[in-house]
Amino acid sequence: MAGKIVVVGSSNTDMILQMEHIPRPGETILGGRFTMAAGGKGANQAVAAARAGGQVALVARVGRDMFGRQALEGFRRDGIDVQHVGEDAEAPSGVALIFVADSGENSIGVASGANLCLSPADVERAAETIGAADVLVMQLETPLETVRAAAAIAAAQRVPVVLNPAPAQPLDDELLSHVTVLTPNESEAELLTGVRVADASSAAAAAAQLRSKGVASVIFTLGARGAWVSSAEFQGLVPARTVKPVDTTAAGDVFNGALAVAMSEGQPLAQCVHFANAAAAVSVTRLGAQPSAPQRAEIESMLGAP
Repeated sequence: MAGKIVVVGSSNTDMILQMEHIPRPGETILGGRFTMAAGGKGANQAVAAARAGGQVALVARVGRDMFGRQALEGFRRDGIDVQHVGEDAEAPSGVALIFVADSGENSIGVASGANLCLSPADVERAAETIGAADVLVMQLETPLETVRAAAAIAAAQRVPVVLNPAPAQPLDDELLSHVTVLTPNESEAELLTGVRVADASSAAAAAAQLRSKGVASVIFTLGARGAWVSSAEFQGLVPARTVKPVDTTAAGDVFNGALAVAMSEGQPLAQCVHFANAAAAVSVTRLGAQPSAPQRAEIESMLGAP
């Protein structure tokens, strides 16, 4: 049976320009290819979880504008419960401007808009939905007090919390004490701990620091290398699947959405990370954020590949 996932977070429209390389300051490059796609870390994670087989509800805010209407239509197409997605009459929907180089690397700027209006009151209104979830997933593209409020609601109901601490910012110990699984990348891990995650010993040291603050499990996402896991049941690297990347935008979001689904199904954490790695591997072979999120069958096919 599909696990119940609640995602609290952001929704953006991504405006993507594919270029030979990412422009340097003062540089203009002609000849790029422009596309628009649905994005925002929260929305990406919700869509990724829904396509991976989860029963998903999203708590978010969009503007009462064209981008907001398109976002809601997209969520409904993926079977996401949008009863807690508010339409803001004052603030516009969030927008991200994304440069993607031929190598697959990207550079992103975000105008947050309505995402910054998602309030603790919004998550309080969704408290019953959060309390009934198997997993709560969050990121940091909405106000930190809102993230704290949702984490406290989940913790009180013994709902596991997956926190993707991106974009990177310092986090207080009370919030960390409510986190079941923390999923920083290398730069986010360094900001949170002061430790540069370069090998197994530095990963273990950084993870130990975070777990000493009450985080039950830590997963460092390391791109093409895979993910380094520290939990009571497993410590070590879960390698990534080898693919040729086209666009790494939202690979971390797809990882987190798929991870939550596997967790909601009661899989051991290392197995959850294998599943999430496979989902992320499929996603980087495609352009765009939400368009890159794979269906369950595609993830399982990647898991079965040599």
